[in-house]
Amino acid sequence: MLLALLLAQVTPVQPLPRAEPLPPPDFETAAVLAPIERMFAALTARDGAALLAQTRPEGRATAVVTRADGTKTVANRSWPEFVARLPAGTERLEERLTGPAVEIDGDIAMVWSPYVFTSDGKLSHCGTDHIDLVRDGAGWKVLNLTWTQRTTDCPTR
Repeated sequence: MLLALLLAQVTPVQPLPRAEPLPPPDFETAAVLAPIERMFAALTARDGAALLAQTRPEGRATAVVTRADGTKTVANRSWPEFVARLPAGTERLEERLTGPAVEIDGDIAMVWSPYVFTSDGKLSHCGTDHIDLVRDGAGWKVLNLTWTQRTTDCPTR
């Protein structure tokens, strides 16, 4: 009875207006995202030295991979170990963040975002990236990158 009374008192509202595109990131957010974009460009170019230039040497790359059968593995590597495992080949590899949330406090930052990974434009896998960055005299550098990786429930575009 109380629920019916409460529902009867709800005032209809106007539909929400169409969503406007998000504004471009502010300067600080763009500065945090820049080394990530350069790191992804280095991955596409299979340029280990360029990728390492965007990272801090004490950092790590950690993947939590869910296979099609549901089994999970965790792989944790130093940045040089990660770079040593860059795949050879000629296909165009590309990782793209699809909605980064950026948090900054002084000289530390965190980026959390779904991503898609393609090979020659075809979906390879998707997941979520969690990236820790630290700013020093040389600017923002990636300390750690942790990501989930799956081939199901990926965006279609």
